[in-house]
Amino acid sequence: MATQIFNENATQERAENARLSNIIGAIAVGDLVKSTLGPKGMDKILQSSTARGDDGLVVTNDGATILKMIPLDNAAAKVLVNISKVQDDEVGDGTTSVCVLAAEILRQAEQLLDQRIHPQTIIDGFRLATGKAREALENAAVSHKDDEAQWREDLLSIARTTLSSKVLAADKHKFAEVCVDAVLRLKGSTNLDRIQIIKKAGGKVSDSYLSDGFILNKKIGVNQPRLIKGAKILVANTPMDTDKVKVFGAKIKVSDTAQLAELERAEREKMRAKVQKIAALGINVFVNRQLIYNWPEQLFADAGIMAIEHADFDGVERLALVTGGEIASSFDNPELIALGGCDSVEEIIIGEDRMVKFNGAAAGQACTIVLRGGTNQMLDEAERSIHDAIAVLSQTIAEPRIVYGGGCSEMLMSKAVDEAAKLVPGKKSIAMEAFARALRQMPTILADNAGLDSADLVARLRAAHYDGKSTSGLDLFNGDVIDVTGKVTESFKLKRQVLLSASEAAEMILRVDDIIRCAPRQRRG
Repeated sequence: MATQIFNENATQERAENARLSNIIGAIAVGDLVKSTLGPKGMDKILQSSTARGDDGLVVTNDGATILKMIPLDNAAAKVLVNISKVQDDEVGDGTTSVCVLAAEILRQAEQLLDQRIHPQTIIDGFRLATGKAREALENAAVSHKDDEAQWREDLLSIARTTLSSKVLAADKHKFAEVCVDAVLRLKGSTNLDRIQIIKKAGGKVSDSYLSDGFILNKKIGVNQPRLIKGAKILVANTPMDTDKVKVFGAKIKVSDTAQLAELERAEREKMRAKVQKIAALGINVFVNRQLIYNWPEQLFADAGIMAIEHADFDGVERLALVTGGEIASSFDNPELIALGGCDSVEEIIIGEDRMVKFNGAAAGQACTIVLRGGTNQMLDEAERSIHDAIAVLSQTIAEPRIVYGGGCSEMLMSKAVDEAAKLVPGKKSIAMEAFARALRQMPTILADNAGLDSADLVARLRAAHYDGKSTSGLDLFNGDVIDVTGKVTESFKLKRQVLLSASEAAEMILRVDDIIRCAPRQRRG
């Protein structure tokens, strides 16, 4: 008689059932996103059941965005969602590739399990295969950082490759220039906060541009100067409305209107003293996180100070960073306040909206990418595309080695693993050959998504690599195998991260032989 050790209604799946459940869940996630892979990938519409209107509608082919927004109940599927998020945080792109590769590795592992090969033997073979694939990838990686012209061309090629699978593919040459120019201004830094992205509906996507300087999506106060040169900027988070009696339940009683007028006069004088303290700092631009009421706004105008109110928190953080200042909340100790600076502050018009532009900021790396488009969904997806491109470029500048895309790197790694498997005795070699087949599935999926004959193209690509043409890849626009040098370029760090994350996730899922689900919490009453 079996002993019951779990609470009532708790469930347990063991051994083959547990492994099968995990593998099927992971493969389902890979199949969900694999149609978005590559320059001919398709988009997904994600519609929320709770939010209304445009707020609940997302059109995207970004793997991380898709997986983040869909509810999943399978444990292994959630592991793939997590590696997609890590890939997005670590490199910025390759979120779909990492899920698809992990799913294909597990698909091959399922066939090995059917042959009664033990999971630990499969894992050992996969580890050997991962090591050989990584070694082949590192040997194939090249760096042209010493040649400035070639280095810029490599960055442009990486940006074009990244944008080819996005909504901006039609204008990838223009946006590649925009992204490379923006990232090169960072001078090696990977802090992308200095690159501001402003979205404004209207016009068409090709009307987007890179603006030199920092743009704040706010308006200048009434009767205040519209242009300030040699700006000294105070960024603050302080109340500029009527001071309130901050005692709960407190009341002030007056016997006549004269006393009320005296109270109001005292409040106005207190605000005047505060504005005078701010003006005494020698500033000519005041940016506040909170509202600025009419009375202090008039005082700032009289003092010739440009005042900008209600700047969002992200905006004031970025502004303080790029102007070299710090956010202040009190003004009693002027020596502790760090002011920001820039060459000029002016009001500009984008579309039909007025904004404030800070030119020549103290941190010269600051710039703003202004995105235009016909719908909010288009702008949101364009922003995600630009973010992916600049993230990959910034990581490439930190790790300057590049590899070639179009299935070239995957076929290169597959060949190295296949050749290494011939020298490995026992069943581990079978697992290594399965890993090589999973790598070859990546160019197969790229060709399938482009509507091409994947069996023919991948066979020709494999033959080219075994013939010593190690830079051969797929031209998905013309349906041919070509030398992809200088045409399809990818970041070495991105490819390495995809390989390692996918193999680690597959290994973790294969190790599981028991799934225990707790009983659902019972509602009382």
